[in-house]
Amino acid sequence: MKSYDVLIVGGGPAGSTLAYSLRNSGLKIGILDKQSFPRQKICAGWVTPEVMRVLNIDLADYAKNNILQKISGFKISQLGQKQVESHYPGEPISYGIRRIEFDDYLLKRCDAELILQEAFKKMEKTEDGWLVNEKYQAKLVIGAGGHYCPVARAIDSKGVSELAVVAQEAEFEMNAQQKQNCSIKEEVPELFFTPDLMGYGWVFRKGDYLNIGLGREDKNKLSGHVKEFCEYLAAEGKIPADVTAKYNGHAYLLYNHAVRKMIADNVLLIGDSAGLAYPQSGEGIRPAIESAMLAADAIRDCAGNYNSDKLQAYNDAMEQRFGKRLPGPDTMERLPMFVKRIFASQLMKTRWFTKNVVTDKWFLQSHQTPMPAIKE
Repeated sequence: MKSYDVLIVGGGPAGSTLAYSLRNSGLKIGILDKQSFPRQKICAGWVTPEVMRVLNIDLADYAKNNILQKISGFKISQLGQKQVESHYPGEPISYGIRRIEFDDYLLKRCDAELILQEAFKKMEKTEDGWLVNEKYQAKLVIGAGGHYCPVARAIDSKGVSELAVVAQEAEFEMNAQQKQNCSIKEEVPELFFTPDLMGYGWVFRKGDYLNIGLGREDKNKLSGHVKEFCEYLAAEGKIPADVTAKYNGHAYLLYNHAVRKMIADNVLLIGDSAGLAYPQSGEGIRPAIESAMLAADAIRDCAGNYNSDKLQAYNDAMEQRFGKRLPGPDTMERLPMFVKRIFASQLMKTRWFTKNVVTDKWFLQSHQTPMPAIKE
């Protein structure tokens, strides 16, 4: 039987960032994941310079063997309306990455003991922590396995039934003819908000790769919505008409409406496991990274005592960083749908709204106070 101070279930950005943050803490860290790495991961795949900064990623080094697509602007519209393009001079405002590369890069440098190709099966309470899969003793178990994280289910079966945003997307390498027929600019991703305000679609080019997807708060007939969206893009000449890539699905919880608890005795949830995606954009990488950094601070302060009272500091730090979760709809959500649709239809036509609100606030989170980078 192997023993760990901290056993992280999930080797994505949240899990690997927590291990990286604790690598000099003297704690024995293990990461359990059902897959081997590198592995395919469904995600639009863009990260802000802030994410790269706090993770101490050398951009030149990363780009040697991985795609790092610079982003200098966005095209935004309501589906069917005229697009509004915004540009940002100077340094890139974001970067396009492939999750198969990004996650593997983070995991390889985190210094944790990796337990790969083994699924989480169960956890049993012990005197000083948990016994996982009947062979791993851990003083603290971290749920970092995404929306369907088994650790979240193990400590709170009600939480996994929350209403989630569902998405389908495909990422594939274009052939020579497809590249010639694709009008999407590499540095300018395109976003299309649906007229019913239930979600948005995107087209994002990363060198020779094209990422197409659509997410909705209403999962009803999602495949049909995705099909119609792709037909629209092809008719507009934005994507090749002969795309045969398979569209895969995933889900995530928006932070303001998630109700699953993030801590229990000797258990803590981070990333999508805790339901942290930004409400307007659904972006989850940055909050996952920041939650892991806040968790690392709380774990150090616990000094080996991981009961829920001691872990409450993590909850407090999360509320301070991301705000309190709302028990019900906010003011904007209470407005009648026809009123919201009228306003949205007009606002999406303006450069001020698409740049200052949609891009700057919703997607780039430029109003957020920067966090200190992880110490080397």
